[in-house]
Amino acid sequence: MSLLPNTPIAVDYWSIRRCSHTRLFFLSHMHSDHTKGLSSTWKHPLYCSPITAKILKHKLQVKSKLINPLEVGVCHQLQLDDCGIETMSVTLIDANHCPGSVMFLFEGYFGTVLHTGDFRYSPCMLDNPPLRNKKVDVLYLDNTNCDPEHKIPSRQEATKQIKEIIATHPCHDIVIGLYSIGKELLLVDLAKTFKSWVVVNPQRLKLLTMSEIEDVFDTQDGAGRIRVVEQSEVNYANMVKWNYMHPTIAILPTSRKVKVWHKDTYVVPYSDHSSFDELIQFVSQLKPCSIIPVVKTQACMSHLNQYLSSEAAINCIKVPNSVKMFMKRQDISSKVCNRKLKVVRKRPPQGLEFLSDERCLSPSKSTWHCRLMCNSIRKKKKKRKKKMLLG
Repeated sequence: MSLLPNTPIAVDYWSIRRCSHTRLFFLSHMHSDHTKGLSSTWKHPLYCSPITAKILKHKLQVKSKLINPLEVGVCHQLQLDDCGIETMSVTLIDANHCPGSVMFLFEGYFGTVLHTGDFRYSPCMLDNPPLRNKKVDVLYLDNTNCDPEHKIPSRQEATKQIKEIIATHPCHDIVIGLYSIGKELLLVDLAKTFKSWVVVNPQRLKLLTMSEIEDVFDTQDGAGRIRVVEQSEVNYANMVKWNYMHPTIAILPTSRKVKVWHKDTYVVPYSDHSSFDELIQFVSQLKPCSIIPVVKTQACMSHLNQYLSSEAAINCIKVPNSVKMFMKRQDISSKVCNRKLKVVRKRPPQGLEFLSDERCLSPSKSTWHCRLMCNSIRKKKKKRKKKMLLG
């Protein structure tokens, strides 16, 4: 849902008509509000975590050749033009939101940009090497709960509330209303605490398997007293039906405002987004130079401005000529954008080579001249090979 200004980079943004200059598309996770516009007809390379890659192919049938899974916690180099003059580094960081969800740390001519996607802050995020003592010029922040009046408990506290509700209904079946992805660790915790299989439908089980979640699930009706359904299925009519068959309570683990239609339905503010206090802690420790809230309707900058760095952010970004030409080209091929580069496991990311043999020798050359030189190199290689074969 973000286009990074003065770059060919987009995060969770799939409206090609509005971003014809974009060449590098990044997907933070597989929740439907972040994949709007992404479908089996998608024709451009995109980058995401390995788990998201599997779910993306399964749910939306995006072509495998367009999906580039990037290892989490590792610095990767990607090119920003079509001949290798300009590159950037990107590091994927666990977003602690749902299976496969990541934050993106971009570093290049545009400075250092951190895009959180959707995330739930944990102190270990800033202790890990990618963000430790890192100066961030621009922070794209998931500010979903950036409201001091909206109190969100920790997930541990919310889980405890849910366990207490279940414990006070020892003879009831338990229905948990969820979206298709998210809150899997809650289910694992409940299964272990109450020594019960969690019953899910085959479609959800397939997603759980792809998400590499601990196996406490079964598709057989009656295999356990805890059952997962889509959140929309927890309604008055179904509650009456379920209670007619056997005493049943329903639990909706969500911090969103939900109407409760039945007395045996419980809403617990279990959230996969950072609470207000966690956002303050995150921003105050990271100290970015500037913040762009992802949720535009939330007025939260008045709470965060005091924690910004006193260092000046990059105000005037000079876009390299090769990148300008790259963004203007209409005939860009997926082969160029999809080119894989070697992974850098240590900083600084220097001495990298493209896995392709098309290399640009002089950054001062134009894109056209660069291609000419690359073609010349290939021809020389072919001649040398031919001479060797002829003896």
